[in-house]
Amino acid sequence: MAGRSVVGPTALRMLLGAHLRELRERAGVTRTDAGWAIRASESKISRLELGKVGFKERDVSDLLTLYGVNDARERDRLLELAREANDPGWWQRYGDVTPDWFDAYLGLEATAELIRTYEIQYVPGLLQTEEYARAVARLDPGGGRSDAEIERIVALRTRRQRVLDREPPLRLWAVIEESVLRRPMGGVDVLRSQLVALREAVTRPNVTVQIVPLENAGHPATAGAFTLLRFPQRDLPDIVYVEHLTSALYLDKRDDVEAYTQALELLASTSPPPQQTDQALVRLLDRLD
Repeated sequence: MAGRSVVGPTALRMLLGAHLRELRERAGVTRTDAGWAIRASESKISRLELGKVGFKERDVSDLLTLYGVNDARERDRLLELAREANDPGWWQRYGDVTPDWFDAYLGLEATAELIRTYEIQYVPGLLQTEEYARAVARLDPGGGRSDAEIERIVALRTRRQRVLDREPPLRLWAVIEESVLRRPMGGVDVLRSQLVALREAVTRPNVTVQIVPLENAGHPATAGAFTLLRFPQRDLPDIVYVEHLTSALYLDKRDDVEAYTQALELLASTSPPPQQTDQALVRLLDRLD
């Protein structure tokens, strides 16, 4: 658990949940029996082990007893982890303008060391200008966002981008369909400023962008956009994030992660290399003049 001070609460819940699952399986205890021990259901144990809900110290203590963890130092360490996992992340102050299912992603994004993403609709949020983010925020499917709510969404988007400047910085690798960079989100001037910002972004050593040309005949990622997250804590598996209109999927099973990873690697290998991205952006800017 070295370096835990930089780990967000979402990742801490996942770490603790995975450790509790390992202890339960090692002790030969079923989820049903574990749920009985903390006056809860089998599904509650499943959610705890997946890090989807917060932990009560009493529940963790009772589970550790059930699993035969009697060493005082080990118990104290895991109970402290439970307390830290319950601390709110900075993003929770924006809970009024973000859906519940997106909170987990924000926590994972804040903790990840590498994010690889494939985008078919928008410029990745971590690379959006304020004007572009504002235009995206106005596309509320419910059509009911106030100006104040839109500005809070823009503020959240800007705050998220600090991960690119932290130490060590997040490494971002984005594969973007060219159609995204032709779509005049917010108008031609907003798009122009966004393309200029992307030219600046790709000069950063921790940012890689590839553009899939319009003439690309097809590839294995045509099912839609997705994001792969990798973490510095080796206890944590890679996670695939797939967003839908009213929900999102978080996939961590090895077969799922490998399938998405292979699709993204094939897509990257068959698209123009990152060294050609700036030239492509210049061509896209020229067509706006």
